[in-house]
Amino acid sequence: MDIVRGARTAVIVGAGVAGLTVAIALARKGWRVDVAEIDPRGATAGWGLCLTGPSLRALDVLGLADACLTEGYGMNIITHVEVNGRIADEVRLPRLLGAHRPAMVGIARPGLHRILSEEAERSGVVVRNGLTVTAVNEEGDLVRVRLSDGTVRTATLVVGADGIRSSVRSLAGLETTLDYHGQMAWRALVPRPAWVTGIHQFAGKVNTAGIVPISAGQAYVFLTENGVEPGALPDAELAPRMRQLLEVFPERVAEIRPLVSESESVVRRPVRTALLAGAWSRGNCVVIGDAAHAPAPQMASGAALAIEDGLVLAQELERHEQVRAGLEAFTARRAKRCRTLVETSVTIVGLEQARRHHDAYPLTDACHRQMAEPA
Repeated sequence: MDIVRGARTAVIVGAGVAGLTVAIALARKGWRVDVAEIDPRGATAGWGLCLTGPSLRALDVLGLADACLTEGYGMNIITHVEVNGRIADEVRLPRLLGAHRPAMVGIARPGLHRILSEEAERSGVVVRNGLTVTAVNEEGDLVRVRLSDGTVRTATLVVGADGIRSSVRSLAGLETTLDYHGQMAWRALVPRPAWVTGIHQFAGKVNTAGIVPISAGQAYVFLTENGVEPGALPDAELAPRMRQLLEVFPERVAEIRPLVSESESVVRRPVRTALLAGAWSRGNCVVIGDAAHAPAPQMASGAALAIEDGLVLAQELERHEQVRAGLEAFTARRAKRCRTLVETSVTIVGLEQARRHHDAYPLTDACHRQMAEPA
């Protein structure tokens, strides 16, 4: 993609939640958008995620919230259960789309990816799979981008939406640390039990477990394993090991353990966070989503921040004649909100590890209500 008749053009790196959202939002405003995605067409990482109120609100602006609600499983409550099996707390999430639509939706990643991909295609976005960016060079008010196939593009804007290990962030000289927090996050795709109509989180003596519905027929079980070093396990050991870690949990968790042992879809990932403390952009290059602010999963809001980023970036670029001014305004508008979410998620990690679950519950509630404020 090169400059054509003065049109604003964007090269976006990453066709995940953040990348596709900003691609749609920019294309709706007349930008010519090219997306480079390193993975093959149709590949998605992970089994499911939560679209909390802020993400549904942003998706509603794009006309996509109802499609996500139809694809996924709407819910309103997070139920926290004590070690002995008794309900300790219920977080009633703010309904940002009105009383007649759910506060949050659990959704399979492939389903969300399909919704965003189809809308991007309808909006004229071109997604090129098997490619990433290897060099970014400023040329006045433009950016020359070299792709991994050796081709070069000239664009008005480059957006790094390529995750916590962002190559664009490094190419732009926007360095940050990746912090590991002594936890491994497990996920297993299972049939949804009838009683799972919202998120259930179970405090354990060492670890934390839970279950999230993502459709009428499916859910994912999660387990946060504390006090372990990051490292991979053979695929054949994942389901048996996760089932073993769930043995110490009583009642409801005991009901879902057999589902985990039968699951062919189990993943285990280290809990890492990242946060750019200063600028999110250099010249006409900017990073968004996990490339700028990757939270721990405890607040279930990483996707919400990524989707909001995409919409807000397009809005600020529309409001400012100069791209760099728009990028600065975007960062100013997003930095405090995203920092609050990342820092809160890290605090909750520490409370879980200290077995101070009762201190984490009100913090979760307060942060969700803070995130319900306008983006």
